[in-house]
Amino acid sequence: MVRRSEIGVSRSVKPSLRGLGGCLLLLVVAACSPTKNAASVPPPSRPHVFVIVMENKSPAEALRTRYVSSLAQRYAVLTNYHAVAHPSLPNYLALTSGNTWGIRDDGFHRLPSGGLGAQLTKSGISWRAYMEGMSEDCLADVGAYSVKHNPFAYYGAACPPNIVNFDHLGADLATNPPQFLWIGPDMCHDTHDCSLQTGDAWLASTVPQILASDAWKQNGVLFIVWDEDDNSSDSNAVSALVIAPHLKARASAKLYDHYSTLATVQDLLGVPRLGNASRAAAIDLAMAKG
Repeated sequence: MVRRSEIGVSRSVKPSLRGLGGCLLLLVVAACSPTKNAASVPPPSRPHVFVIVMENKSPAEALRTRYVSSLAQRYAVLTNYHAVAHPSLPNYLALTSGNTWGIRDDGFHRLPSGGLGAQLTKSGISWRAYMEGMSEDCLADVGAYSVKHNPFAYYGAACPPNIVNFDHLGADLATNPPQFLWIGPDMCHDTHDCSLQTGDAWLASTVPQILASDAWKQNGVLFIVWDEDDNSSDSNAVSALVIAPHLKARASAKLYDHYSTLATVQDLLGVPRLGNASRAAAIDLAMAKG
């Protein structure tokens, strides 16, 4: 059954979006200071950045499944990472615009045009959001696809051509993937409606495709984050994994949140930070064992 989401108007005041310039993180370049031969050195290429968002689990729950646990043991896990709100939607908006827009529900709100997707398009940086189960209308809830987990549909209440069905991911990874890839599992595979084991199996099927791609192998980075906790604590602590070719097993206790993820993504892609990401601590991508 298809349920067209009711489009409302957010009453929140549009926040000021401030960008910060600066050097890319150590994943891309070793230093940002100019050299004598700077004019003859081509600028570093942008990395491919992947983001997967899972649902509603405490860190202990998220990390106890077989495949997720194996990723945490091999790469970097952020042990002091926090969501910024309840319920799901404002966290998705924080990850893609640096603001929750004052929203405290999962309904549809017509937000001003903008956000990370529009910023990347304006900057000439390729991107796609791969939404599992989505029909041709990104604003229609159908099956296990839910608009509330597709933040790019909220900005301007529209479906840009960059939002595609998850089925496109495999072909894109094998040919010419965009620079930024947002991967949204459906309501079952993100563990919102189904078991931890179901979500873990989906990750065990999807993540190896990413790690086998040249886009990831050549200085790419994958972030797997959980949108919010299970309401078992006041801290809204969630798990976050950072998966990059150079990273070794490491648990980082630095304080990060969803704005940190957005800040890091924007720094890597060379665009100004939006909203609260401008004041967030970027995730240290130089993490290594020892």
